[in-house]
Amino acid sequence: MSYAAAGRDDRRTAAASDNDDDDVTRPEAGHARLPAGVTGPQADEMRKMLSQMPADDVLAGLRFAYSRWLAKNAGELKVGRKSVIRREVHTVSAEQARWRLENWKVMIAEYRRKGYSYPTISRIKKLLAECAESEPQ
Repeated sequence: MSYAAAGRDDRRTAAASDNDDDDVTRPEAGHARLPAGVTGPQADEMRKMLSQMPADDVLAGLRFAYSRWLAKNAGELKVGRKSVIRREVHTVSAEQARWRLENWKVMIAEYRRKGYSYPTISRIKKLLAECAESEPQ
């Protein structure tokens, strides 16, 4: 019921009548709008999860999912560490692994140029050492 219908003379009456779509854009307290395209089972699953989790945990998860979604859409989503290591070591022969270990400072510079962290580079070195030892010279 609007203020005008209740017979109240209030300054908010004019603003409320000018902007009647406020009710459309703001959901009631405790009720959130679901994104377009959500199916019934998905909505039920969301409601079930949201009703059981604390708000802080829900917000933390949504922040993570949102930032990951933004990175994915921008094409900036980084490949996981394990797949980076696998890609660097998988096709390397024992001879190549030995060369890389002998010229490790050059390899560190190359890996840093690619944006790898020092822990990732250390894991690559460990696997290269295993690969170099696997075949006799």
